Amino acid sequence: MPSDDASARVAPEVIRARRPEGAPAAIDVFDTTLRDGAQFEGISLTVDDKLRVAEQLDWLGVRWIEGGYPLANPRDAEFFARAPKELSLSTAELVAFGSTRRPAGKVDVDPTLKALVDAGVSTACIVGKSSAFHVTEALGTTLDEGVAMVADSVAFLRAQGLRVFFDAEHFFDGYRDDAEFTLRVLEAAAENGAEAVVLCDTNGGSLPHEVQQATAEVVAHLGGDVQIGIHTQNDSGCAVANSVAGVLGGATQLQGTVNGYGERTGNANLMTCIPDLELKLGIRCLPEGRMERLTAVSRHVAELVNLPPHPADPYVGSSAFAHKGGLHTSALGKVGGASYEHVDPAVVGNHTRVLVSDLGGRAGMAMKAAEMGVELDGAAAAMLTEELKQREALGFVYEAADASLELLMREAGGWRQGFFDLEGYRVTTYHRNAVRGGVPIDDGESMIDTEASVKVWVGDERLVAIGEGNGPVNALDQALRTALNGRYQALSRIKLIDFRVRVLDSSSTTGAVVRVLVDSTDGERTWTTIGVDTNIIEASWQALVDSIVYGLLHTADA
Repeated sequence: MPSDDASARVAPEVIRARRPEGAPAAIDVFDTTLRDGAQFEGISLTVDDKLRVAEQLDWLGVRWIEGGYPLANPRDAEFFARAPKELSLSTAELVAFGSTRRPAGKVDVDPTLKALVDAGVSTACIVGKSSAFHVTEALGTTLDEGVAMVADSVAFLRAQGLRVFFDAEHFFDGYRDDAEFTLRVLEAAAENGAEAVVLCDTNGGSLPHEVQQATAEVVAHLGGDVQIGIHTQNDSGCAVANSVAGVLGGATQLQGTVNGYGERTGNANLMTCIPDLELKLGIRCLPEGRMERLTAVSRHVAELVNLPPHPADPYVGSSAFAHKGGLHTSALGKVGGASYEHVDPAVVGNHTRVLVSDLGGRAGMAMKAAEMGVELDGAAAAMLTEELKQREALGFVYEAADASLELLMREAGGWRQGFFDLEGYRVTTYHRNAVRGGVPIDDGESMIDTEASVKVWVGDERLVAIGEGNGPVNALDQALRTALNGRYQALSRIKLIDFRVRVLDSSSTTGAVVRVLVDSTDGERTWTTIGVDTNIIEASWQALVDSIVYGLLHTADA
């Protein structure tokens, strides 16, 4: 049963709906990002990464953190060795993952079970097959031996003083094909001391109505003697819905991962499951005051696993409460977020965003200006709205470049940047032949030299400078910085960190319009600027200048 007092979990004001009859009042959240989530394509966690992710999960307030399989690889073994000394968990407990003994094997010499005992944690979660097909075909053993493997393994770990959870692999497939055998496996785990029996949709092919019904039947069959958990994969796109269905069916342990990471198409996304259960169904998942940390944890973990956050993720995505259409932004201006937002974004640590585009109108432009702290009257907002539509027709997309948009808004209100004025720039690229007389040249120097010169005015002073760089953008950046050297202290803190180019009309081949986006930072904030032109160097210059001007405008001691 859930281990925390349900009344101490979440402040009543964040509960949005009456709890359905028969649904649990609270559940335990079991996070498996460090084990199942790490199997997601593109994720490779160091031990330090795993420790930092665990800290975030504890800060969020999950009940259990599955740290990995101690026998799987040296990193997982090191994680469990370092965790007691380097982690100070306040709400969560670490769990070590493993499997049952082997067919016809003995528990007291089984290396997996020994690794779980030696992991130094209080709780082990072991997986075993609960599908008759997988026992006879995959394991190549009898059904009776399949049951005995589970019973013996749970009993052994309990005798060693460990709390045990049992993951019933392929439960829903097995239950559908041979319910009698599947229930025998669950009974064996429960009768030998497993505190939780977790129903796993291992192949991710079940649908919500099947999950809810099967879970309810298992809860009724085991009679409340053991906690029932739910673990779903997303192969049919139903992992979150299946998890919610399992809880409505009576499951009180929810297994999933941050941002839905996991093998193949991923696991149930806890960043969606948790607010669905708490805010929509009144089923408490986190300690009081932790729900507002959801977005921060989602994005921090995304950084740690080195994957970009998905903007369209419910609740925590950057687009989750972003509004672009004119009808939407107009309604937001009149009645606030309730018009097109299903929950208050602040409850999950997110916020409303207004996107300006050729789909929007004057109201959205005025709201976006207010969001940015720019004063823009009605006439200026209307004028800028029309200008923006023309610019977007040319290829500008300002929802991806807020910094350039802010500069446009300021200019529409009468502001003019006074940092510098451009007289002109020139870029030359010299490509030296890497082969001479049939012999490769290797003199330790680059075969491509790029040089840029810029002429700018700062007040009444004309400044000329030359810069060399790794390509035209780098050379232009160096030349501009050289020209402005010593005039703005903040310039040394402004760095270009990313440069992206997209061809907008590939049918025009080399004459196509290109869009350039430049990401910059001053060490505290990050911003994006945009340039569009048929000439990639001119498009880059536009984005570069906006980046420098925005940085000087907002960085202290400019």
